[in-house]
Amino acid sequence: MSDRSLKSYAFFANLRADQQAQLESLFHAGQKPAESVLFEQGDRADCIYILVEGEVHIHYKPEDGPPLVVARVRPESVVGWSAALGNPNYTSAAICAEDSTLLCVRGSDLRALCERDPELGEIILIRLAGMIAERLRNTHNHVIALLQEGLGIQLNQKVPVET
Repeated sequence: MSDRSLKSYAFFANLRADQQAQLESLFHAGQKPAESVLFEQGDRADCIYILVEGEVHIHYKPEDGPPLVVARVRPESVVGWSAALGNPNYTSAAICAEDSTLLCVRGSDLRALCERDPELGEIILIRLAGMIAERLRNTHNHVIALLQEGLGIQLNQKVPVET
């Protein structure tokens, strides 16, 4: 782990010392420069990241269009939750928009911890669910704005009329 304890991050706040120790043994800190790709849409989902500093953009590529930035992740948010849920692949891409510091844990290690310590597992799942729900609320609003912008562009374009 880094010189900063996990308990200083909101996600890990108010845990007992033994719970803290179990989590600290699983997480490691890392630095990523701007434009680093954490994972691509469709990659094997193996790690969950907690953003400590910087900003990460979540890109979703629909089948019939270019990639869209659907979320801008700020510090103390989770990226890559597909790995926590046991999904085989990430459903979107995550790219550092600026130099970033992240905490990383393998999804399989976190799931194993939750099985070994159901009390800690429940705490982790509740906190992850809260972070995911918040992100989905923000993502929903961002996608609606993108659609409105796209429709506005289409509606303002002049369509040639044949005479």
